[in-house]
Amino acid sequence: MVPPTDTAEKTAKRKAAKDWSPAKSAELYGIENWGHGFFGVNKHGDVTVNLTDDNGTADISLHEVIEGLRDRGTHLPVLLRFRDLLHNRIAEINSSFRKAIKDVGFKGSYRGVYPIKVNQQRQVIEEIAEFGKQFHYGLEAGSKPELIAALAHMHDPEAYLVCNGYKDEEFIDLALNAQKMGLRVMLVLEMPSELDLILERSRKLGILPNLGVRVRLSTRGSGHWSESAGDKSVFGLSAAQVIEAVDRLKDSGYLGCLKMLHYHQGSQIPNIAAIREGATEATRMYCDLIKEGAPMGVLDIGGGMAVDYDGSHTNFHSSCNYSVQEYCADVVETIAQICDKAGVAHPNLISESGRAVVSYYSVLVFNILDVTSAQTTDKAPAVPENAPQNLLNLIEVNKVLAKKNLQECFNDAVYYRDQMRAQFFYGAATLRERGLAEAWFWHILTKISKLLNDLDEVPEDLRELSSTLVDYYYGNFSLFQSLPDSWAIEQIFPVMPIHRLDERPLNRAVLADITCDCDGKIDRFIDKEDVAKILPLHDFKPDEPYYVAVFLVGAYQETLGDLHNLLGDTNVVGVHLENGKPVYTHEVEGDTVADVLTYVEYDPKELVTKFRNFAEKAVVEGRISPKERREILDIYRTGLGGYTYFES
Repeated sequence: MVPPTDTAEKTAKRKAAKDWSPAKSAELYGIENWGHGFFGVNKHGDVTVNLTDDNGTADISLHEVIEGLRDRGTHLPVLLRFRDLLHNRIAEINSSFRKAIKDVGFKGSYRGVYPIKVNQQRQVIEEIAEFGKQFHYGLEAGSKPELIAALAHMHDPEAYLVCNGYKDEEFIDLALNAQKMGLRVMLVLEMPSELDLILERSRKLGILPNLGVRVRLSTRGSGHWSESAGDKSVFGLSAAQVIEAVDRLKDSGYLGCLKMLHYHQGSQIPNIAAIREGATEATRMYCDLIKEGAPMGVLDIGGGMAVDYDGSHTNFHSSCNYSVQEYCADVVETIAQICDKAGVAHPNLISESGRAVVSYYSVLVFNILDVTSAQTTDKAPAVPENAPQNLLNLIEVNKVLAKKNLQECFNDAVYYRDQMRAQFFYGAATLRERGLAEAWFWHILTKISKLLNDLDEVPEDLRELSSTLVDYYYGNFSLFQSLPDSWAIEQIFPVMPIHRLDERPLNRAVLADITCDCDGKIDRFIDKEDVAKILPLHDFKPDEPYYVAVFLVGAYQETLGDLHNLLGDTNVVGVHLENGKPVYTHEVEGDTVADVLTYVEYDPKELVTKFRNFAEKAVVEGRISPKERREILDIYRTGLGGYTYFES
């Protein structure tokens, strides 16, 4: 980053930086709004995570955690997993449902299940299976591999194992045999054609299935994943198909096996009204299935409990306008009221909240490698002799620029800048002249951007100016590997530096990753009112590490990440509290270069052989010496065994 040369600008920055505190940083980044009490800022200006051990809780500095990892030889980027936060969310959801059941006088029980697809990592499943035992917390499998993983970890006869997704004979046989071994397995009909295969395998194995049916609600959720419900939903049976399935079960003598109704409105439902509406429609279907003669007994409300990523507590797609307790209370109350009116016994409830359970669990931390500063300057560029007319015109625009004529001067500056570019294109201006014109252009825009702060209403053409005058901070990470939803669906995650929060961040930044892709950037950030296009960051000091973290990345990101530019999995470290201090466990090394090349069908040994032959040819041709060949081959082999990200 090129430091400012203007003394007044430096002085202003120093003065502004002094009038600052960690509390102001906490407010600026909204950490108290989206942190859910798990994350905060301490008096030293570090982000903290609140962890728990047998002796109580402690706020642990993330900066100290990262420094501890670096001392141990762990390179960034690193994904931190906090099992305490996972435990906390499981406990909060279960206690909230239990409170709602008690308050409403609900006669059924609650059993949560974790949908494995949200984060399939072994550490996640092991933690959920172990900690969830006290709540009889089960698992949901949507594929054969997920079912096989679930069967190895879930052995609680009082917990539910919900089997969704497409099913072949092997899937069904595994599920039925698991039921025979004592598990509460629910085979859910996702499509009408599955019924015949399930009944066929049931007869062959002599095991009566516990059947559920996924219904396609007309009530849709809202947000990115609203099409998980409604007529366009890929999964589930329509009302007509449900009745057809019931009739087939009656005719075959298997209606007594239909014990559960399941629906799913979407992964992140921000509006509590949509949740109430979905529960209403589904419960009416549930009651009518009992009237059709099915025993039922279980209502699976699916997922949808939202995470407040931006901390706004609104029905924006990256937020939610309800708490966990309100969600549970509204669902339980709605189901109870409809069942009571229909004279139907209250069902046992299952929810498949995955995002709400694991989002807080993971934090991505990376270091900033470099900064490209915006072409802004308060100091007027030099004026050469014999300056071309368009350059003189820009200088004149700068002279007359005032609060009253910002729009006019902006229009003129753009016009004369473009005229100079056209002259250069046709050979009528030199590169130096074009460069000076663009320097004056950015000087004018810098002045305009400062004057905008004094306007009551900013002209429409100038509203985007602030997002143009930004610094690009290059982070040691891959957006496509670690934050795919940020790119694919413009998901907003909380992002902030994890230290130096006792200093005022004065730079307007956009984060770029190290892929060779213009989409590899984060330019949407949380804001108090809307989506911000810049992130305030501190001055980058090349001789000091600067760490930035992306929070709430525990749901979907690890599995959906891809190998763009062959940047592989990051290092992963589990952190928990023992005797008031952080302990590092479950350290998983990220992909090496050899690992990712193997994924795309290269043989590392063959690569070494080919490169060695190429190096030997260079020796024969006299381009390098035998000693240089050895040194070059050592570098090549070291690269194959190294981290795919920058190592420092």
